[in-house]
Amino acid sequence: MDSAGTTKGALFHHFENKHELGCAVVNELIQPEIKERWFDPLAESVDPIADLKRLFRQTMKEELAEGKYVQGCPLNNLAQEMSPLDEDFRQCIDKVYCAWRESLAAAFARGIKAGTVRKNVHPRRVAAFLVAAQAGIIGTAKNAQSEGLMREAATALFDYLDLLKP
Repeated sequence: MDSAGTTKGALFHHFENKHELGCAVVNELIQPEIKERWFDPLAESVDPIADLKRLFRQTMKEELAEGKYVQGCPLNNLAQEMSPLDEDFRQCIDKVYCAWRESLAAAFARGIKAGTVRKNVHPRRVAAFLVAAQAGIIGTAKNAQSEGLMREAATALFDYLDLLKP
């Protein structure tokens, strides 16, 4: 409220409760950022392995340069804190995770079709693992406050991605 220069009363004039405010934060701030960073660059990808590695390197470089890795992923932070407490809010968060997984699964399906991904790869399974791995890498780096651990885990993720090549 201080950053926005508003009062609690003015804030809740626009939002009925904390739940509604939280969903607005997820839907209007966090989801568009994730979409721009992860979904949009993969929307037409036919080589999701190379594109994901590039995106992850770029994101990691930015996060490390700005010191943001110590804060973790806002979506994952909210999921960890709020999902057990509020089912509606959990569903709001889960919609973003579902869209993220579907975006990745579609990219891997296109990669299989283009011959840049092995034919026996299951796009939905890989997508589920990759979203969990990304959240885990960022969460682990936040917890350890360790740039080195983030780099090491990212290298392992890249090794896994390389195994998906034909």
